[in-house]
Amino acid sequence: MEIKWIGVSVLTGFFLLELGAMAAFSYWGYHIKTGAAVKIILAVATPLVIATLWGMFLSPKASLPIFSFPIRTTLKLVVFIVASAALYASGQSAFAVIFLTVSL
Repeated sequence: MEIKWIGVSVLTGFFLLELGAMAAFSYWGYHIKTGAAVKIILAVATPLVIATLWGMFLSPKASLPIFSFPIRTTLKLVVFIVASAALYASGQSAFAVIFLTVSL
């Protein structure tokens, strides 16, 4: 029974990291130095596109899964690294370092 709870805990942690990445992309989109309409579009569209691609290719129940473990893991790491870079570019360097450290 304990092994099941460990698996659930790990999956919950990964899911929270994914949500954190989506929040980072949204924060970045809203803090781009441009017009208000573009900010809102980027804040909504960027995490939506990333979440759609994640769901199609990288999620445990992906519709078009990437079966190669090294490639799938590398792509997930790239998403987390880019999310950290987005936080850093938005002026949130401390959160970027924390998010990168936790996600790696």
